[in-house]
Amino acid sequence: MDALEHFTIPVSGLHNGLHEYDFDIDGTFFQCFPESPIKDGSVAVHFIFDKSSDMYTLTFQLEGMVKTACDRCLEEFDLPIEADEMLLVKFDEKEWEDADIIYILRETPRLNVARYIYEYINLAVPIAKTHDDADEDCDPEMLKFLKQEEVDDDSNAPSSVWDALKGMQNDN
Repeated sequence: MDALEHFTIPVSGLHNGLHEYDFDIDGTFFQCFPESPIKDGSVAVHFIFDKSSDMYTLTFQLEGMVKTACDRCLEEFDLPIEADEMLLVKFDEKEWEDADIIYILRETPRLNVARYIYEYINLAVPIAKTHDDADEDCDPEMLKFLKQEEVDDDSNAPSSVWDALKGMQNDN
């Protein structure tokens, strides 16, 4: 059985209107995406499927945390994430995707939303991730090391631009 099968919505059997689903995402989910930068986490997804005769509106409400490394101290921590995303599904003679719209065949009986949940979780992670995002402190030993490196770098730097130019000779 496919680990992502329970993310499949039986669209042909649903009446028009709102349908709500709740999914709990954990490390098993991320293992289904081998190239995923996220390996573990715990995210609650409230999914609203609004079916009408001419299109579907998919709303994803995400809240939880993912495990990631701090960009400052490199220690792994639980990064809180939260996002509300919307995706439109329209009908066409062939399947294709645009920015926030996917096109499917009208007779498509089922729609698996796992890939979209995965993408929205990844988009909810900021580019720069630090313990500050989780209201935590970085590893004090690493901060001490970084501070020492900063002091060492400053001691080798010339005190001014003019000090750096003193060693240069003019061959004119």
